[in-house]
Amino acid sequence: MKRKRYDMEKKKTELQTAIEELSLFIITKPVDNTETTHIPLRPLLSFCNLIIQVLDKIGPTMAVLRQDIDQNIERLEKVCETDPCVYSNLVEILKKERNEGTYKMVASCSRALLWLTRTMDFTAGLLRLLSKEMSSKMEELVEETYLATLKLHHGWIASAAFRVCLKLVPDNKTFMDAIGGRDESYETLREDIETLSSLLTPILKEIFIVLEQFGLNRLRSM
Repeated sequence: MKRKRYDMEKKKTELQTAIEELSLFIITKPVDNTETTHIPLRPLLSFCNLIIQVLDKIGPTMAVLRQDIDQNIERLEKVCETDPCVYSNLVEILKKERNEGTYKMVASCSRALLWLTRTMDFTAGLLRLLSKEMSSKMEELVEETYLATLKLHHGWIASAAFRVCLKLVPDNKTFMDAIGGRDESYETLREDIETLSSLLTPILKEIFIVLEQFGLNRLRSM
């Protein structure tokens, strides 16, 4: 029985596991007070770790993003470990750093959450495009998504680095084969992509609302 359960788990793709993670993700949002919103830290970081594995399939283009995601996850994990009961809620981390006057600093956890959310927004946008335009060139889809999401917050150095890496994006078939299951049809894969995107988008919307309340949404990189 244990062996059979292990085999079933082994067959799941990163997308399917990510869908399961997001299905259990709940943001508690009181109607009249954003600062009492509860955004669970651990489930969000667990999902981000899964998304790293999906982004890896795009190749070296995502190397810079991957490094940023790793660093941001590590930064948030460290502050949570200082008081797991309090900082299991991401809003408490934002409040702590705002009160300390450090929330807009480059190495702050608030900024780490901001860039994690933006990267997930890029991922959700790419998945939406991919599910609708599976025959389009992967390079074009990645560039279109980048221009609509991360490019808005990147300075010229980050934008130039991304353009160089863009030429290393794999073709559609290579990417789809990499993120899909061994015996999974493209239609099933499309459904998984649409499901993940539909679950992720409203979660990101709620997190962006909180970030806006803390005055973080307009921060840029170099």
